[in-house]
Amino acid sequence: MQGNSQQQAYDRGTNIFSPDGRLYQVEYAREAVKRGSPTLGVRFDDGENAGVVFVAGGRLRSSLQVADSIEKIHKTDDHVGVASAGHVADARQLVDVARRQAQVERLRYDEPASIEALTKEITGYIQEYTQAGGARPFGAALLVGGVDDDGSPHLFETDPSGTPYEWEAVAIGGNSDEIQDYLEAEYEGDADADGALELALRALADATEGGLQSRGMSAAVVDESGYRDLSGDELAETIEGHGLAADESEE
Repeated sequence: MQGNSQQQAYDRGTNIFSPDGRLYQVEYAREAVKRGSPTLGVRFDDGENAGVVFVAGGRLRSSLQVADSIEKIHKTDDHVGVASAGHVADARQLVDVARRQAQVERLRYDEPASIEALTKEITGYIQEYTQAGGARPFGAALLVGGVDDDGSPHLFETDPSGTPYEWEAVAIGGNSDEIQDYLEAEYEGDADADGALELALRALADATEGGLQSRGMSAAVVDESGYRDLSGDELAETIEGHGLAADESEE
């Protein structure tokens, strides 16, 4: 009982290390991310065009819920997008931080922020909430992706601890381990945007029983021409075209 009460004491302190060097609140924040619906990012570069594709799953609580109200992929600047998994409200706050910082870079230097610099500004903000009393860590993870001025694509993941990681393809949220295994087996760096989108959808379908339902899902492409959201019809046609759609007759 004494050991259990000691652990509970460390649970209550967001900025107190346990004797074995753990921050329990950060670990709980990571678990909150895993409870969210999955989100994927895939980097592509076919020699003519380069960028990042985002795909996000979404859970509708009711047939009456408006699917477009589920916002998990956001335009941050003309050359960069952010996708999230975990607590949506927490993610929105971090997206606002990213948007403000992107505008600061344009006003201060008259040029777009680099993807890496923008990501590190976000993770610096996240990290402050792991060492400040009276606050909790953000229960959300982000994928930050886009194209720098030199045409090179970048894709970063942010962790609730405030650590950035760069990836060629990555999944966060629910079933992320299973989806990541598929990405690692099938990823090809010289694919075009359509190939990257297909890979992301196939990876998501591989971890989704019964196939994909476009309603509630979202996708976006950030390449050298800018940021573009896929419409619901475009996404539905792409899913159907690759034979990944759920059989609605079985629902």
